[in-house]
Amino acid sequence: MKYRRVLLKLSGEALMGEQQYGIDPTRLNNYAEEIAEASKLAQIAIVIGGGNIFRGLQGASKGMDRIQGDYMGMLATVINSMALQSALRSKGVKCELLSGVFIDRIADSMSSAKAISLLEAGNVVIIGGGTGNPFFTTDTASALRAIEIHADIILKGTRVDGIYTADPEKDPTARRYDEITYDEAYRQNLKVMDLTSFTLCKENDMMMMVFDMNKKGNLLRVLNGEPIGTIVSK
Repeated sequence: MKYRRVLLKLSGEALMGEQQYGIDPTRLNNYAEEIAEASKLAQIAIVIGGGNIFRGLQGASKGMDRIQGDYMGMLATVINSMALQSALRSKGVKCELLSGVFIDRIADSMSSAKAISLLEAGNVVIIGGGTGNPFFTTDTASALRAIEIHADIILKGTRVDGIYTADPEKDPTARRYDEITYDEAYRQNLKVMDLTSFTLCKENDMMMMVFDMNKKGNLLRVLNGEPIGTIVSK
């Protein structure tokens, strides 16, 4: 096993499946099956976005207070986290939910020590609520949480098999990178993560792999070190 402890970042949009919004039960079940199998081999923490339900920036663009909108977005990530926790538990996986936002009847508050203790006890740990602060994305939250739990790598599950020179869905000549540095990705304006996330990862020497989460078995392949995505490093 190449990685002992990983932080899996999933987008909220990924949970929509073929729907226009919300949570697609089939996609949720597929992800739960992949994570259940992978959790037998490595310690897995998960951060999920909330874009399938609400985005603070979208609210702000329509006149909503940005801070209020961001807190609504954090609650959206908690809803997605609860859905995934339920799906994993239905498959017999020990799974605990922590939150960056104080929401005690649903989740314990996030702390590094608590998350690591739960991981070492054999739990999948889902961390909702973003960073708990407005103006930070769930990409930044995933970088922060990966550093806090001393993960070996961030695994960013997407619908494409890595980082390309251009959008492969729009440009058939786009070329995939096997490896790239955070600085190169930023200079080329490749939409992988935001600058705050890049900075956190670079300064703390945290690697990231971007891979296709929607292909069955890919999460296990990544954990075994197969080169099926793009590695981003310092």
